Amino acid sequence: MSFVHLHNHTCYSLLDGVSKIDDLFTQVESLGMKAVAITDHGVMYGVIDFYKQAKKRGIHPIIGCEVYLAPRSRFDRVVGVDDSPFHLVLLAENNQGYQNLLRLVSAAWLEGFYYKPRVDWELLKKYGEGLIALSACLAGEIPSLLLANKKEAALEKALFYQDVFGKNNFYLELMDHGLENQPEVNQGLIQISKQTGIPLVATNDVHYLRREDAHIQDVLLCIQTGKTLTDETRMRFETDEFYLKPASEMQLLFGDYPQALKNTVLIAERCQVDIAFGENHLPPFQVPKGFNVDTYLRKLAEAGLVKRYGETTTEAKARLDFELEIIKNMGYSSYFLIVWDFIRFAKRQGIFVGPGRGSAAGCLVSYCLEITDVDPLKYGLLFERFLNPARVSMPDIDIDFCFERRGEVIDYVMQKYGEERVAQIITFGTLAARAAIRDAGRAMNIPLSLVDKIAKMVPPEPGMTLARALEVAPELAEIVQTEPQVKKLLDIAQSLEGIPRHAGTHAAGLVIAAEPLVNYVPLQRTAEGLVCTQFAKETIEEIGLLKMDLLGLRTLTVINNAVSMVRESKQVDLDLTKIPLDDPLVYDLLSRGDTIGVFQLESSGLRALLKDLKPANFEDVIALVALYRPGPLGSGMVDDFIKRRHQEVEISYLHPLLEPILKNTYGVIIYQEQVMRVASDLAGFSLGEADLLRRAMGKKQPEVINSLRKKFIAGAISRKIPGKTADQIFDLLEYFAGYGFNKSHSAAYALLAYQTAYLKAHYPVEFMAALLTSVIETKDRVPFYIEECRQKGIEILVPDVNESLEHFTVNGKKIRFGLAAIKQVGHQAIQAILTERKQGPFLSLPDFCERVDLTYLNRRALENLIKAGAFRSLHPSTAQLLAVLEACYAQGLAWQEQQNSKQLSLFDLDGLERPQTMVITFPEVREFTSKEILQMEKEVMGLYLSGHPLSEYRGLLQQKKCTIIEELNLEWDRKWVTLGGIITTLKRTITRKGQTMAYFTLEDLTGSLEALIFPSNYLKLNKFLAEDLPVLVEGRLNFQEDQPKIMVDNLKPLDDLVNLEETKSSSKLYLKIAPVYSERQIWEKLAPLVETYTGDTPLYLYFP
Repeated sequence: MSFVHLHNHTCYSLLDGVSKIDDLFTQVESLGMKAVAITDHGVMYGVIDFYKQAKKRGIHPIIGCEVYLAPRSRFDRVVGVDDSPFHLVLLAENNQGYQNLLRLVSAAWLEGFYYKPRVDWELLKKYGEGLIALSACLAGEIPSLLLANKKEAALEKALFYQDVFGKNNFYLELMDHGLENQPEVNQGLIQISKQTGIPLVATNDVHYLRREDAHIQDVLLCIQTGKTLTDETRMRFETDEFYLKPASEMQLLFGDYPQALKNTVLIAERCQVDIAFGENHLPPFQVPKGFNVDTYLRKLAEAGLVKRYGETTTEAKARLDFELEIIKNMGYSSYFLIVWDFIRFAKRQGIFVGPGRGSAAGCLVSYCLEITDVDPLKYGLLFERFLNPARVSMPDIDIDFCFERRGEVIDYVMQKYGEERVAQIITFGTLAARAAIRDAGRAMNIPLSLVDKIAKMVPPEPGMTLARALEVAPELAEIVQTEPQVKKLLDIAQSLEGIPRHAGTHAAGLVIAAEPLVNYVPLQRTAEGLVCTQFAKETIEEIGLLKMDLLGLRTLTVINNAVSMVRESKQVDLDLTKIPLDDPLVYDLLSRGDTIGVFQLESSGLRALLKDLKPANFEDVIALVALYRPGPLGSGMVDDFIKRRHQEVEISYLHPLLEPILKNTYGVIIYQEQVMRVASDLAGFSLGEADLLRRAMGKKQPEVINSLRKKFIAGAISRKIPGKTADQIFDLLEYFAGYGFNKSHSAAYALLAYQTAYLKAHYPVEFMAALLTSVIETKDRVPFYIEECRQKGIEILVPDVNESLEHFTVNGKKIRFGLAAIKQVGHQAIQAILTERKQGPFLSLPDFCERVDLTYLNRRALENLIKAGAFRSLHPSTAQLLAVLEACYAQGLAWQEQQNSKQLSLFDLDGLERPQTMVITFPEVREFTSKEILQMEKEVMGLYLSGHPLSEYRGLLQQKKCTIIEELNLEWDRKWVTLGGIITTLKRTITRKGQTMAYFTLEDLTGSLEALIFPSNYLKLNKFLAEDLPVLVEGRLNFQEDQPKIMVDNLKPLDDLVNLEETKSSSKLYLKIAPVYSERQIWEKLAPLVETYTGDTPLYLYFP
């Protein structure tokens, strides 16, 4: 070993380093090097992956970081002084050094962040033990002084560094990338070394692996800075020398300084860090006196068993004993107690908790502790699918909480275990196949339309890579062969694919440790100010830390609010954990596909599937949740399941022992638990072994599968099952295991689906009010759910200053709009209105302006309240209210200012009492039309409330077979569609070729999307383009970054189509609909007739 690279940036120097860790070690091996370092900028994101890969390859790992050093204190933050930190390379010599590196990097983020995470000399003196420091690149402090021709200051600073880190623990770093100033700096460093004896070391500041990768790093920097390769002013490296050079090239560069090369090897030999895996750093749980964690867990679980089942069976007791013993032996009793404790806290605080998630629902201990609410014995859920004694791994209990109150649970955990022991978990957004094409295309300045076209040629399947796409997408392979620009784009994109693009925080991940987290993991602060780890969740588990997923689920917030509204409006104290799971109203609702708003069952595809399946019991709902995935849908499993459910296909079993396992799913293998049960019951596998088989089949590991096949067949034969039959059963398992779903998760989410369906079936008004409240800030979902209310015959009332609360509320069989939905009316303004309203209802606009504290309610907010209709119950004319707005507001403000200043008014001087309300005379003004009222509602609430401009065209839109915008998903990409909607936000623009095109938002009753009219169609369609015009649009749908757009080919005003239909025939057919029917119910009955008996006579439906 003649040279070791000690200064290397991997892809975890985000959007700066190109080297993926696997590729780095492949290159290191090919160069015959025996050691290598990792020194990413200011972070330690990749050190565990780096360490593991090094050990796997037999290469010596050196753990380090190129930190940023504050010019003064890490607490100083003066623009132009403290925003340009120096660079400094730190390498961990031993475990103490590694621990100190964790502390330094964490403190740089948590205390010293100012543009960059910065350490300072106070920290370096405190945590310098066990570290070897290198003076870094031209951005290092000593090179910077040399560049400024401050040689004496550089000499003094070098001696200072040596004093801080210790003799032979600080090295002067020589580099040669062909940069203009490097020879001058190198000579200065060599001179300092001669004068002081501080040793030299040669490095190459590696950012990519091979010289030819320099252009990839150039593209990466463009992605980071938002520039393109054609921009001459972009940030870029001046040469292509920042690669992992062979030892021979480094010797050519620094052969005159052999000790600088030799020192790389000496440093590498000194750096000996051991990172432990598989240890358990669970925080201790305080148990009552006389117990340990194992005995206390048993006490709670046994008490819970009695509470759950009453008279306990031998089977239940044996299962509980088995699980408790496994949990004890694996050292996870504390884990269960920790989870039980914060779930108990949540429930006591009235925070809704989900019934379970993932495989934890298969654990009887969890059910007895009320961590989960799905009975694992009743539904055949397996403990080994959750915690397999044959495969040691951390348990993983994911918990859903009410979205609005999840933070309270996190606060509780932090207070109980200490903020220094709890943090959120980082996650990395990587450049997946399509994203790599889009980012590379932008950097290469390739037209967006071409980039989008190429990206869409990549199949949208999970885990799809560009290499795989080139194999399975002939269109993509062909264009790569024929278009040089596209080939170059794909080559660059493949080099970028898999590189981390940005760091974020895991949506739910929380880590809890026995000691301060900084003892185990580097920390940083998020943009929101929260502390999170620098290791991802998989790494957190590998180093023995407890990872929890505490998710915020909007559905639980909906349930919480709906139950509260039921209590208020119906005086019913509803407990959804005790509702019957065989309620006829629920299954009727499900069978009709009436599941808009129902958890997991809302999409158009699922609603259609529900109508076909017509679930009759809870097992059917569990199966439905498991089946609605691309694999089963594409394989024909779903159709087979439905036919068997309706006895259209004979149900048969390869062996009688399969019937009790597959009976509930009509002979179809749907669940992973069924695979495990078959292996156990028919071949004698333990459930732990069966779980290993299930995993091997799911991951398609042929060697493992083949060895287990032999064992399966032998075990089946020993149970008198013919070998041929056993072989067929194993083939069946192998086929279905690829599609199999975790029944524990499906059962838990099916329960949530059932609970929301129960609320919709029995308390539709309360449920829809809660649902609307949950999406109040989502502009597309509110109109969609309001339309659902109209279809269900639930009237939506406009906001009202005397009736509305902050959010949607129930008003008999109607729903009252909340004040929070009105723009410019904030929380404080609403509270001011509600507080004053307790003193009595508002009598008029003047009365309102006098009484409500106008310091919280500005003139614009008052205007929006009027436009939203919130004063309509006090005065019917919106036009007159707006006409006197200024006078009322001014007089109200003057009165309040006078009262607040405690000055005597003229009334006081005269000894007279001031009138209770101001007298305002309403002027004679033209009242707004219905259309103008609707436009005002749209302006201030983002939607049409008292009606919709499209309402009068419903029949025409259905006749033209228009697709509704809400149902457009990726399956519609590049397909021809017909849409009906209102033109809004219309804009025209000039292309680079000087041609005119237009784009606008098309809005229907359920949502909106962007529409584009290219120059080729603009001339013929321009005459139809007008703001707020109802139109029929035809064109091709195009998803760009998962957002639908329609490329308009044809467009017609709906009024023109109505007139055309009316001139076709003088005869008309009118049907008056009884109020008991909703529009949806009528169309379900009429649609088959209308489609069968087509003609030219217009059909008009009248809903009185």
